[in-house]
Amino acid sequence: MAGGGVRGKFFACSCFFTTNIFVPTYGVHVSFRNEHTFRAEHGQRNFLATEFLQLVDFCNSREASLQGLLQRVICLAPKRTYRFPIFTKEFCHLFLDELHNFERSGLPKGRPNSMNQHGISIAELGCDASLISPLCDTFLRPITRLLYPDLGGDALDSHKAFVVHYGPAADQDLAYHFDNAEITLNVCLGEEFEGGELYFGSMQQEMENETEFQAVAHQLTFGILHCGQHRHGALPLSAGERWNLIVWLRASCVRNLYCPMCASKPELVETLGFGEGFSLVQNDT
Repeated sequence: MAGGGVRGKFFACSCFFTTNIFVPTYGVHVSFRNEHTFRAEHGQRNFLATEFLQLVDFCNSREASLQGLLQRVICLAPKRTYRFPIFTKEFCHLFLDELHNFERSGLPKGRPNSMNQHGISIAELGCDASLISPLCDTFLRPITRLLYPDLGGDALDSHKAFVVHYGPAADQDLAYHFDNAEITLNVCLGEEFEGGELYFGSMQQEMENETEFQAVAHQLTFGILHCGQHRHGALPLSAGERWNLIVWLRASCVRNLYCPMCASKPELVETLGFGEGFSLVQNDT
């Protein structure tokens, strides 16, 4: 009998049990490395916009390309500035409720940054590890890898996140500046408002030209992604109040060579947590 002999024992690749598992209820493919990572990655999908998840899935696919991504995001007039939905409206409402509760709690809180007087640090709010870290590591990095490879888009390893508040009893506007970040994400959480547009000028390394300012309107649930060194500011609101989530994304491999604030090789001072995103470079010798 042709092909006769003892039948061999057959096996499956381990990836069949951990990678590219299709979940028909949600129409998505998922991977499983361990329970903690799975919960962090996929538990968060419930409050992320469908369009954003589709962007991430595209960037993680074999078809991923810069040109393909640019066709799926809103390319704004300022240099390498993009807009796309991040959260669901339901999550923005829940997040705002939590922010209001924290404001009313009387718990001590510091300023969100050196320029804004009103707002909340995400670390003080207590959801940095559960919200911002997975958002940066799992969902934003595939996108920044294609959009900002020269700014460490695939090597973002720390961040600073905070919420800013604009309104009659809060900050009125924001002076022209650049960020202590390689890449900045600015997400509009609400509430009802008019005006308050972002305006962009030149890059920090360029000569200023006041005729080049470009205004960009905020849109609920949408994030604006831009280079941290791109100078910008916020115009005053004409009505209502506005809350925005700001995430300064940092790559130590970039800033270890050049401090974005003093434009020199950094002199390191030990700090707690992520500090300002620099790391100690170990010599091989």
